[in-house]
Amino acid sequence: MKKVSHILSHKGSRITSVTPDTTVLEALRIMADQNIGSVLVLEGNNYMGIMTERDYSRKVILKGKSSTDTQVSEIMSRDFPAITPHDTVEFCMQLMSDKNIRYLPVFEGNTLCGIVSINDVVRETILTQEETITHLKDYLHS
Repeated sequence: MKKVSHILSHKGSRITSVTPDTTVLEALRIMADQNIGSVLVLEGNNYMGIMTERDYSRKVILKGKSSTDTQVSEIMSRDFPAITPHDTVEFCMQLMSDKNIRYLPVFEGNTLCGIVSINDVVRETILTQEETITHLKDYLHS
């Protein structure tokens, strides 16, 4: 079974973050520039939460707030479960499905070391299945 550490080794552990007092508009610009759907919210090196596109649509747009006047701290999600690099891809997929979430912060002890998205998990699952198929084909042809 593949682990979260395998995903992070492919995608890297680069973290895109903003501070809690960043405006939602600025966070959205960063997300758009990097073609990502979330940013981690850090105060210094301390993890505070995650701001996602879902947070924006449900907590700003639908509530009639202004993205230029609203700070990330007002809409970020604080309750995402944390995972470790040693957790399996299957565990992440189940957790995301059960909680109906698309992102999981990755911690090594108390240190934030990355983020895993549903796309990362699905991509890794597909790669693992392709490897299995290749191995089975090789076995059948030998």
